[in-house]
Amino acid sequence: MIQFETFTLDNGLRCLFHHDPTTPMVAMNVLYDVGARDEHPDKTGFAHLFEHLMFGGSVNIPRYDEPLQRAGGDNNAFTNSDITNYYLTIPRENIETAFWLESDRMLDLAFSEKSLEIQRQVVVEEFKQNYLNQPYGDVWLLLKPLAYSNHPYQWNTIGKEIAHIEKARLEDVRDFYAKYYNPNNAILAIAGNLNLSEVKAFTEKWFGPIPSGPANLRKLPVEPIQVQAKKLHIKRHVPASCIYKAWHMCGRNNENYYATDLISDLLGAGESSRLFKELVKKQQLFTEISAFITGDIDPGLFVITGKLMPGVTLEEAEIAIDQQIQKLIMKGPSAEEVRKIKNRVVSGHAFASISVLGKAMNLAYNAHLGDPELINTLPQHYRKVTIEKIGNIAAELFNPNNSSTLYYSKDEAHAD
Repeated sequence: MIQFETFTLDNGLRCLFHHDPTTPMVAMNVLYDVGARDEHPDKTGFAHLFEHLMFGGSVNIPRYDEPLQRAGGDNNAFTNSDITNYYLTIPRENIETAFWLESDRMLDLAFSEKSLEIQRQVVVEEFKQNYLNQPYGDVWLLLKPLAYSNHPYQWNTIGKEIAHIEKARLEDVRDFYAKYYNPNNAILAIAGNLNLSEVKAFTEKWFGPIPSGPANLRKLPVEPIQVQAKKLHIKRHVPASCIYKAWHMCGRNNENYYATDLISDLLGAGESSRLFKELVKKQQLFTEISAFITGDIDPGLFVITGKLMPGVTLEEAEIAIDQQIQKLIMKGPSAEEVRKIKNRVVSGHAFASISVLGKAMNLAYNAHLGDPELINTLPQHYRKVTIEKIGNIAAELFNPNNSSTLYYSKDEAHAD
């Protein structure tokens, strides 16, 4: 059981603290309630660009990393469709440095044409390197807009296209910062060998004077229920053909999320999964295959992806996947299968919360979901999923009309 305290500053900053006397390090996590889904369709990639800009320095601190490293600290960040998350670890005796750094860039980030141009070039290069210039790099640039017609999950965190980043103006960046990077749109989580009174004192001292910003009144377009299967067939110069199948699923706070997550593990998590044992080992149709969920807060995607063996057609591969899905729907999983995947999920959750950083990150994210107590109760949600529930969810989820399929063919004209 992970004990924690919560408090909220007058400016709206929500705070969580876990006392951990077992480590000399303290972890700090600052979660901002802004992700790629909050971007304008013609100005995508801003949340991710901003993640980079936040390390460029604030008005009072020209280079964020230097004072943190001198204090023995380490840091990183990530952006996804739902949130932007900054985290660090630092020795306990230097914890005030962390408060100073994080509060200053929340208060007043340094903006200039030069800093914007530097980070813009970094992100453009990342876009080219990771999404355009490597095999299968553009898969999500194709699959997400195929699956989504209305919801902003239709574009990647990196953005729809490079041009959106290249055209980003300083005015756009300032507006984005003013709208989302405010204490009332953030969650601060701290874990380490501190006491509550000093955490409150430091938080009030450094974050308390920061004024609140506008309320984040999110009104996103709702994705309509998909009533017809979608398909896209493309050819690329890649080593092997692949298939990507996606089905719309519930959002993160839906009670059906846990059963859907277990289905993904049962079908395609590792070499003991059904798809791997049957289609890789036994039938030898794929060299690799997996199933996973995107885990988004709004309704997300259940994805199966497989790389075909030479000589296997995409039609054969798809039929084989569908047969395994129908087998699960008709016969359901065994009690032993369900027991094993539940144990795997529960142990993975426990492992993720061992480190002081893991505790701070999980507290912040669960608070963002609306229930920080999930750090303790999450295993219970998985434990109570029944075999019948898995069968019912699978039958509903894998409706053919709910599917979007990307056939990613090896271009034989450029075969190696």
